[in-house]
Amino acid sequence: MEKKEYQTRIAASRNQVWEVLWGENTYPQWTAAFSEGSKVETTWEEGDKVLFLNGENEGMVSRIREKKVPERMVFEHLGMVDKTGKEDTESEKVKEWAGSKEIYDLEEQNGETVLKVTMDTNEEYKDFFDNTWPKAFEKLRQLSE
Repeated sequence: MEKKEYQTRIAASRNQVWEVLWGENTYPQWTAAFSEGSKVETTWEEGDKVLFLNGENEGMVSRIREKKVPERMVFEHLGMVDKTGKEDTESEKVKEWAGSKEIYDLEEQNGETVLKVTMDTNEEYKDFFDNTWPKAFEKLRQLSE
């Protein structure tokens, strides 16, 4: 696994950016950059399970490892979810990356918010994230500013 960092500046308060990141109506809008029809199922409480799903209800099962409103959200990825809703946290393929983290840090600077996303990824998805995070950040800016 390789640690990758993506960063952007958004002309909005940290609270506003936080609300857009995790809002019921806004989350699917900015995450469409990764997969059209993206959605999330969670209570948003620290320690709780998170299902990150695409339009076919496939995706990842994760856990909120840390939540400090409006500063930091840390997800630990645990496995995959198939179209039937079955969770896989035991297969060899999943074990290769289980425990990887996705960290969102928000810092206010001069009336803007610096959003930094740090994530563990493997070579297979590196180009995808390098190309997709800028699109997601652009949508986040549109929704936040």
